[in-house]
Amino acid sequence: MLKLDSNQWNLVYNIFSLGLVSMLACTVYTLVSQQRVLAKYRNALVMSSMVTFIAGYHYMRIFNSFNESSADMTINVSGAQGSFNEAYRYVDWLLTVPLLLVEVVAVLALAKSVSRSLIMRLVPASAAMIALGYPGEISSDQNTQVLYGVLSTIPFLYILYVLFVELGKSLDNQPAGVAETVGRLRLLLIATWGVYPISYILGMGEGMATAEQFVGVQVGYTIADILAKCVFGLTILKIARMKSMAEGMKEDH
Repeated sequence: MLKLDSNQWNLVYNIFSLGLVSMLACTVYTLVSQQRVLAKYRNALVMSSMVTFIAGYHYMRIFNSFNESSADMTINVSGAQGSFNEAYRYVDWLLTVPLLLVEVVAVLALAKSVSRSLIMRLVPASAAMIALGYPGEISSDQNTQVLYGVLSTIPFLYILYVLFVELGKSLDNQPAGVAETVGRLRLLLIATWGVYPISYILGMGEGMATAEQFVGVQVGYTIADILAKCVFGLTILKIARMKSMAEGMKEDH
């Protein structure tokens, strides 16, 4: 059981609320923006909407779990029935992180063989990254936390290699400005994904986490989710708009 003070409890409550409404708002916006891009780029926007919808659903579950596991600002984190369920995040990430990477490939509309090759490498690597992180997340043993933190970093580094080296080879034929925007998109991915291991490290230590660690982890993960899903999805929309305009779609007013 973790005893939070009123400021800590309100911070976690409000950050979960912010995460939920951000995901829902971004889902609606990307859905209604379908007609603003050419048909061949709409799959990328559909996947972006799926990412934020899935995340929004899980934030609703996280929100409910936080409320149901707390009484008088004391949070049950024992792992037993009725305790705060951190697994919702990992189920969310297991579904949404591969989709985020597929979004990048889809919006570039590369040759089918190139797209298939990139997806076949990025999706398994992203799933492995999430699956390897979970045992460390739920462990109270620091050695186990370090072990799985290192193991999950290996597929993450491979993802970066594919995005920066392999995907970079496909950017030469993109319209003006698209390659630069994709470059910023990859930097955004590194910056936002970099928050996750920081939050993971904040929660490390022998035995049960402290109230400060719990709050730091939840705030860090939620901010990273908003950046990695909402801001990422809006950048995908920008790329789709740029490519559509370059291919003759008229600007709407």
